[in-house]
Amino acid sequence: KQWYQRRVAITAGGLVYITLEAMKKYTHYRYLAKERADQISGNCFKDMKVLISGSGNVAQFAAEKVMELEGVVCSLSDSSGTLTSQSGFTRAQLDQVFQLKNVKRGRLSEMPTGAGLSYHAGKSVWQIGMPCDVALPCATQNEITLEGAKVLAANGCWCVAEGANMPTTNEAVDFLKTKVDIYIPAKAANAGGVATSALEMAQNSARLFWTSEEVDEKLKGIMNNIFATAYKTAQEFDRPWDLQFGANAAGFLKVYKAYKAMGYLKF
Repeated sequence: KQWYQRRVAITAGGLVYITLEAMKKYTHYRYLAKERADQISGNCFKDMKVLISGSGNVAQFAAEKVMELEGVVCSLSDSSGTLTSQSGFTRAQLDQVFQLKNVKRGRLSEMPTGAGLSYHAGKSVWQIGMPCDVALPCATQNEITLEGAKVLAANGCWCVAEGANMPTTNEAVDFLKTKVDIYIPAKAANAGGVATSALEMAQNSARLFWTSEEVDEKLKGIMNNIFATAYKTAQEFDRPWDLQFGANAAGFLKVYKAYKAMGYLKF
């Protein structure tokens, strides 16, 4: 159980780190409006309004990491509804969610409202229409539909990074790629947990012990490299900032080169 919690915490941390790296890179993109560049320079998550769906392990740890970076986490959800805060959850409120979900195994509807908290029964994060800068879907497959994507775009969202596996429908992805500045697909954004498993195997083989801080630093390097590869590949194919295409093409090319090196392909 301890290993599993560490794994999902790393997945969530990787999601936040690759989003952070993308936002840093975007400040240097020549088509970015100056006021946007000024807003997100330095600590890119600072004061950014972030919508997170889900309230399981990945959502919880993503919220915790965003708050560590001084971002403003405005939502969490479960299958019964969505809990929101216009001014952002406090650390005490997030701890309450942790206790409710991890110990009591309760529903977000049981959270006391007031003190800035509102509960929206039967509604997903993407139906409410809250203003935000960043969206991190961490709940389930196909949770952001075309309608939800339109709501996000209409309320100022400019960055979407997928924490769950394929949380956005194909129609919604196509729409978001024309409306938001940054879209990071799940195959890149939530790869931190799987990638860090390789570190765990290397650590075990070498009979080493790495501290949490050392693993976290290695995770940052992994996620930065994933972003750099997707970004560079997209540029090479004249598809700047199409990180979905960049991630897909980079993955294909890696497999193609491996097969060719082994002699299975003649072209």
